[in-house]
Amino acid sequence: MPPVAPLDLASLPAEPGVYRFWDAQGRVLYIGRAIDLRRRVRSYWGSLKGRPRMRRMVPQIVRVDVAVCASEHEAAWLERNLLEQRKPRWNRARGGLEVPVYLRLDASPRTPSLSVTHAASAEDAAACFGPYLGGTRVRTAVTALGTIYPLAYTGEALGGAERSMAQARGVIAADRERLAASIGLLLARDPATIAEACGQLQARRGRAAAELEFELAGRLQEQLEALEWLVSPQRVTVDGAGDATACGWADGVLVEFGIKAGRVRTWTQRECTEDEASPLIAATAPSHADFAHRAATTASHLRMLHLR
Repeated sequence: MPPVAPLDLASLPAEPGVYRFWDAQGRVLYIGRAIDLRRRVRSYWGSLKGRPRMRRMVPQIVRVDVAVCASEHEAAWLERNLLEQRKPRWNRARGGLEVPVYLRLDASPRTPSLSVTHAASAEDAAACFGPYLGGTRVRTAVTALGTIYPLAYTGEALGGAERSMAQARGVIAADRERLAASIGLLLARDPATIAEACGQLQARRGRAAAELEFELAGRLQEQLEALEWLVSPQRVTVDGAGDATACGWADGVLVEFGIKAGRVRTWTQRECTEDEASPLIAATAPSHADFAHRAATTASHLRMLHLR
C-alpha cells in the first residue's frame, strides 16, 4: 500500500472530527483532532516548519482513518478518550490538554447559583451537568449565562450591593424558578433555549459594535463562542450512559466504537459482509447510529482510494 498522498485526502470532510495515522505494520502512529478534518490532515504534507517530529512521522503513514464529529467539543472528547485508553508512539501526552469540569445548578431560595466544579457528587441536591472540557471556556460561558439569566440576584440572602444589581437587572425573588428552569433547559441542550440565549448575545454584540465599543463586542464574541462550545452536541462522553457498542457499515467496511461507562474508548474497523453487519447495526443505539454510519462511509471511501 503506497503512502497517503495529499490528493487522496482532498475529499475528506471539511468538518470537525478525529483522525488516526497508521503505519505499514498496522500500528496507530498518531491520533489528533481537527476543526476541519480535510485542512488539518492535508497540512501534514505541507512544510511542517518547526515540527521536525511530525516530519519524521509522515513518511511512515500508509493509512488514514477519520471519525466525523458533530462539534469541535465532541471531537475534543473523542480524542481525549482514545488517548487515555492508549497513547500511540508519536503522541506526546495521554489524554488531552483541556481540564474536565461540571456545572452545578443550585436553585435553592437563599443562594441560587450556577458554578463550575471539578466533580459531580451524587449526594449533592443541586443539579449537575457535564462533563465539559476546557475550564476557561466553561467559565466564560457561565459569565455569559449570568448576564442572560441573572439567577444569582434572585436569592433571599442578597446584600445591599447585590440588591441594587438585582434592581438594575430587573429581577426579583419570584423570577428564581423561571431563570433556573431556563438555565437547566439550555444545559440540557434544548434547541429553542439555546437559540434564545445565543440570539441575546448576538444582539448585545451588535449594539456594542454599533456604538464603537469594540472591546465589549470582542468579549461578547468570546462569550458566544464559549456558550456554543458548552451546548454543542455530545455523544462520545455521556455520564451514566453505561457500556455499549456502536456499529456502522458501508460497502464492506464495518466500524465499531466501544463505549465504556458512557465514553467512546475504542475505535476499530474491518472488512465485513452486509449480512454479518446487519445484527450489529440493529443493536446500535439510535443516538450513535449516525455517528457510526458516517465513520463507516468515510472509512469505505478512504479504503477505495488506497486500493486504486
